[in-house]
Amino acid sequence: MLILFNKPYGVISQFSKHEKYSTLKDFIPYQNVYPAGRLDTDSEGLLILTDNGTFQNKISSPNNNVFKTYLVQVENIPNINDIDKLSKGVLIKGELTKPAKVKRIDDPNLWLRNPPIRKRKLIPTSWLEIKISEGKNRQVRRMTAAISYPTLRLVRTEMGEFTISDMKPGEFSVIER
Repeated sequence: MLILFNKPYGVISQFSKHEKYSTLKDFIPYQNVYPAGRLDTDSEGLLILTDNGTFQNKISSPNNNVFKTYLVQVENIPNINDIDKLSKGVLIKGELTKPAKVKRIDDPNLWLRNPPIRKRKLIPTSWLEIKISEGKNRQVRRMTAAISYPTLRLVRTEMGEFTISDMKPGEFSVIER
């Protein structure tokens, strides 16, 4: 079984009860499925759940080079040199990230986030599309911070061949494999 879930902001990527946050159990009525990779509580978008350990490893292991696509709202407007740095890899905790596919994009047509992103009168924001084939803890956020552009909003839209397409936050789709 394979479940594509559009994880809302503020939901923790686990089934066990949490004191502060909603969990996957509040949205997914199936048992014995587990996330293939994780999304932080403050990140949104595609989370794949499966009961197949081999598939789970295939999609989440950095050795398999499965690209994950993120739409990332950052503070300020990165220039071509900044984007080039992200594309080549940046140092995070003494390790160089794998090369990424990065480009600036227009504001994507996304759902409103609750709570909304903070807005500062004198600091503009911009959007990047970042594709990575690894998924270290908070990697995209750490990558943008490493070039001095803090991430304000992070939405994963694709993992390999899978996408959230038109799913709204909290919706899921079951794919039998």
